[in-house]
Amino acid sequence: MVGTLHIKMILSDKKILEAITQGNIVIEPYDVACLGTNSYDVHLGKTLAVYKERMLDAKKHNTIEYIEIPEEGYVIQPGMLYLGVTEEYTETHHAVPFLEGKSSVGRLGIDIHATAGKGDVGFCNYWTLEISCVQPVRIYAGMPIGQLIYFRVDGDIENFYNKKQNAKYTVRTNKPVESMMWKNKF
Repeated sequence: MVGTLHIKMILSDKKILEAITQGNIVIEPYDVACLGTNSYDVHLGKTLAVYKERMLDAKKHNTIEYIEIPEEGYVIQPGMLYLGVTEEYTETHHAVPFLEGKSSVGRLGIDIHATAGKGDVGFCNYWTLEISCVQPVRIYAGMPIGQLIYFRVDGDIENFYNKKQNAKYTVRTNKPVESMMWKNKF
């Protein structure tokens, strides 16, 4: 019995441009200088958020407060979770988007996501970042923060994220969005 071989295919710069031209990938604002060999660089938006309470509860709505990053930057601290947001609004209709930190950001000891690096086909929004650091570091609105890579999808899609009844992150906003875990039944 011969098994089916599934190979993950990352879109090249030419395939990303083709998908943009066809409307299958939307990036606003788009800057050709941010297009890499097989990724697109995204930037930190001007708003961070922190949870109001130090102790979080997965079954409750944990509220946040916003912090506008001033022109001189903002120093993030170890032991804190900061929610950030990309400057770029994106839509991905026929590929799986993954958001990874840039190596230059990682070399500053900054993580941009705790677990949520993968988007879903049909995700249409700004990306909320789960930012943490290993030592104090000053960050700035507009700094390159991550890169989107796109994986080709094998097969037809039945449940696009933006059309799912129970999708929790579909309201378009350029502000970080808190966890909606409390909407799950468990």
